[in-house]
Amino acid sequence: MKDYRQTKGRIFDIQKFSIHDGDGIRTIVFLKGCVLRCRWCCNPESQEYAVQTMRVAGEEKVIGRDVTVAEVMETVEQDRPYYYRSKGGLTLSGGESLCQPEFAGALLRAAKESGISTAMESMACADFGVIEKILPYLDHYLLDIKHMDPVKHKEFTGRSNELMLENAGKIARSGLCRLSIRVPVIPTFNDSVEEIRAIARYAGKLPKAEKIHLLPYHRLGQDKYDGLGREYLMRDIVPPEAGHMQELKRAAEAESGLACQIGG
Repeated sequence: MKDYRQTKGRIFDIQKFSIHDGDGIRTIVFLKGCVLRCRWCCNPESQEYAVQTMRVAGEEKVIGRDVTVAEVMETVEQDRPYYYRSKGGLTLSGGESLCQPEFAGALLRAAKESGISTAMESMACADFGVIEKILPYLDHYLLDIKHMDPVKHKEFTGRSNELMLENAGKIARSGLCRLSIRVPVIPTFNDSVEEIRAIARYAGKLPKAEKIHLLPYHRLGQDKYDGLGREYLMRDIVPPEAGHMQELKRAAEAESGLACQIGG
């Protein structure tokens, strides 16, 4: 029988000592591949599953490497004392982790069996049968909901949102993991009070959803597009002001009845 810890996958980064994307101090493993093409994506090097070359600080850098679960866990295990003290652990991100479901599931299983807390940042854009196999190894689902309008969602991300919203309800009703809703707040896309209220209204109806995270748009990934020889379509978009984010936070809390925070 194959040792699941020898399952191979493709990643493009491992970030240690993160205080975002889950509770406590975390190690974030970034997986290659995504089904969406969000205009504002700050990790454009994650979108293609293929290994790429990106120009970084004037030099060519290879983006993407194939690893086994066991190899990743060697790095994750190094910071076990920090996870224990801060209630942190492993978070999978991307890209979209569900594009590599066997690898993602094996990583989460390895962490759980090692006593390390698990989280996954994901759009839930996959058949629910794929997600269902992963849920038993997942402590905290950080679920992105970007917009309630399927037409506008497709215009800005390349895909409609019906499947993601359907899966959000199934994940919530499963009761198998904690659920937080994350909303990237993007000017010209979803930064009006009405649009945030619509998302919050939906989130408030999800069983056992804990919190809404409003993630303000930033330009930190802009140089990566230049490095990949791609056009950055949000070049003229200005990040939302702090006062506006507070207004959206108040609207989300009032509409959903859930706690809401700005940032991850």
